[in-house]
Amino acid sequence: MNWLVAVPVVLPLIGAGFALALARYPAVQRIVSLTALTVVLVAAVTMLVLVDAGPIVMDVGGWAAPVGISLVVDRLSALLLVVSVAVTLAVLLYSLAQGLADGDDGAPLAVYHPTFLVLSAGVSTSFLSGDLFNLYVGFEVLLAASFVLITLGGSRDRIRAGTIYVVVSLLGSIIFLIGIALVYAATGTLNLAQLALRLPDIDPGTQLALQVMLLVAFGIKAAVFPLSAWLPDAYPTAPAPVTAVFAGLLTKVGVYAIIRTQVLLFPDGRLDHLLMVAALATMIIGILGAVAQDDIKRMLSFTLVSHIGFMVWGVAMASVAGLSAAIFYVVHHITVQTSLFLVAGLIERRGGTTSLVRLGSLARLSPLLALLFFVPAMNLAGIPPMSGFLGKAGLVEAAAADGGGLSYALIAGGLLTSLLTLYAIAKAWNMAFWQEAPEQLPSARTPPGLVGPAAALVAFSLFLAVAAGPLYGYTNSAATDLRARTPYINSVLPEGGRGTGVSDQVSDDGQRGQPEEEG
Repeated sequence: MNWLVAVPVVLPLIGAGFALALARYPAVQRIVSLTALTVVLVAAVTMLVLVDAGPIVMDVGGWAAPVGISLVVDRLSALLLVVSVAVTLAVLLYSLAQGLADGDDGAPLAVYHPTFLVLSAGVSTSFLSGDLFNLYVGFEVLLAASFVLITLGGSRDRIRAGTIYVVVSLLGSIIFLIGIALVYAATGTLNLAQLALRLPDIDPGTQLALQVMLLVAFGIKAAVFPLSAWLPDAYPTAPAPVTAVFAGLLTKVGVYAIIRTQVLLFPDGRLDHLLMVAALATMIIGILGAVAQDDIKRMLSFTLVSHIGFMVWGVAMASVAGLSAAIFYVVHHITVQTSLFLVAGLIERRGGTTSLVRLGSLARLSPLLALLFFVPAMNLAGIPPMSGFLGKAGLVEAAAADGGGLSYALIAGGLLTSLLTLYAIAKAWNMAFWQEAPEQLPSARTPPGLVGPAAALVAFSLFLAVAAGPLYGYTNSAATDLRARTPYINSVLPEGGRGTGVSDQVSDDGQRGQPEEEG
């Protein structure tokens, strides 16, 4: 069944080709897009079940690692793949309903569907890549597709925001590419499993330089402070579906890359204290920016930056408990942040704006909209017993077990961030939904087709709390595999490296094997 690994990458690209060729037939484009993502979701769920028996590896073109390109599905990538595809499908349904409701004026441009599918393929490539260069390719596919999506409509604000986004992303890509070149020069390979074996043999100073290069590149992608200033200006100007999928997925690809490389390639934890400081600064500075905003989209953009800090916090703990909580929080945040931006689009449609000083009375005018905003907003703030609270509780438990001064500072910073998130959300709720509007709002109705996808994501965010026990069990298993490293390495490089002539297989204690003597 290893052919399933290629489906999330190949099928969206094939669908994008068909959608582009059928640009004059928007109805057929919609069918192609929906069919492609639905099949990908089925494949992702299937792999989520199968991966319980061990990582699934596909050698592209039949060339075995480390010579060939490997696509690898383990528990971490399988879980994030399922959540990302499900969220992408929900956003696509929202955008299709928006186009149908608005007619020709609101219909997505012909390039929207192929670009959206390419974006999905880029996300999947990043999660499945078994080598650094293929991860770079996934990032670049994301960059190309996201630039098209963020500038849809060609307005001045969108072009400006898109330019900022591209310049910063290109900077991150250049740093990543330089890091890839240095890694290859130092080790002679880019395969992640083989790098895990060879990096301990090189000079510690060189290891540290490579680790810093990769961290900076991924920190830009993930919007970790001080590399996060670009995000609040870039996201709010895009159309609601585009902003939602960006907020839910793009920064999480960077977080995934940090988790994968820090745990697999650099398990010694030399930069864990630096990651703790970055996590604390990201949480506090991001939420202070959110508190100062008077626009819902900008406020949510700053909370997005802030809560990236919680995920980095879990990675910095470098323990099974910390990694498990970080993975749980990634799943929670993808769902909640996407649903909030979709609801922000509904607010903009109903009230004609997302400016808090111009909104009001929405709780009376649209009680369902008020509920759809309130539930994920409270979840984001970490109100028990929702998934946001459970993820933060796991992080606090991991930090308390660590017991260091920075760990307790992170606990204090996390609690302060949660309180300020609640304050920012409560302020937005009061101004947009509770207080009287300064002027009469438009009388437009929200089509049910737009409400459905947003409501489905809100319901799924609640389901995460109901299923928190099994989900935490899964993330614990994923974190255990990550810390052990052997399941991943031995799945990609079984039988002494598959034709390398050297036994690179790792023993159960994590030590590199010795070359086998020729008989």
